[in-house]
Amino acid sequence: QVQLVESGGGLVQAGGSLRLSCAASGIRFSVARIQTMGWYRQAPGKQRELVASMVPIRGTTNYVDSVKDRFTISRDVAKNTLYLQMNSLKPEDTAVYYCTVGFYQPSFSSWGQGTEVTVSS
Repeated sequence: QVQLVESGGGLVQAGGSLRLSCAASGIRFSVARIQTMGWYRQAPGKQRELVASMVPIRGTTNYVDSVKDRFTISRDVAKNTLYLQMNSLKPEDTAVYYCTVGFYQPSFSSWGQGTEVTVSS
């Protein structure tokens, strides 16, 4: 079975940076049929939103407007890890962040348990 474990969250002051990691087990990025990879976040009282995603076979990335030019999604195939580099953090970025990997042939998705990010003013 596929398992995703997020790490790297914590408390940071506004303007600071964090790098979230999503370590995958049960798969190998180099051979797995991965369709999409992404990061979601959810804050109390707010809707869950997709903040960053990538489609490896197309070499494309997408970001929600609120994080464009501040966040970067990437992966390290050798380390089987997905990353979210977050710069110039704002209090509005405070949320629990989840990573997800979507597969095809067969089609299914895996989710991590989340890592909490708190940005103080």
